Amino acid sequence: MKRFVSIVLLLGGLLVAGCSAEASETAGAPSSATTLDFSGTTIEGAAFEGASLEGKPTVLWFWAPWCATCRAQAAGVSEIATTYGSDVNVVGVGSLDERPAIEEFAAAVPADFTQLHDPDGDVWRHFGITAQSTYVVLDADHQIVDSGSLSDEELASTVADLVG
Repeated sequence: MKRFVSIVLLLGGLLVAGCSAEASETAGAPSSATTLDFSGTTIEGAAFEGASLEGKPTVLWFWAPWCATCRAQAAGVSEIATTYGSDVNVVGVGSLDERPAIEEFAAAVPADFTQLHDPDGDVWRHFGITAQSTYVVLDADHQIVDSGSLSDEELASTVADLVG
């Protein structure tokens, strides 16, 4: 029952925020000391530890499968993963729907990068995510350098600056 209430509250807050650029925020994001202190499960069901992102800049993309903005961003995130894959971690974090919808969305993303299924919103809460689509961009020292709703151009510019 507690899990159900948590999911309802998370969904309610995110639905109120909507699927728009103006609503995307990262309120209450972790400090750099705890940024990578999270765990999750990949779409394939494997355990994932945030600590595995250590040492490289990272793009975290928080999405929901029914979000039109998220669908539109799939190509831009894929371009980042393809262009900078050896120098930058790219991780998608899908939530706010059932596993089949999350898996279907992740399978439709053009590039192959780590995709997490976050059914209870644990990773979303860790980063203070209150709306989809939201990016959190970390430098190699896991400091948050950009976050929120970013255009493809803004994301590409931020990542290019991080890799020099």
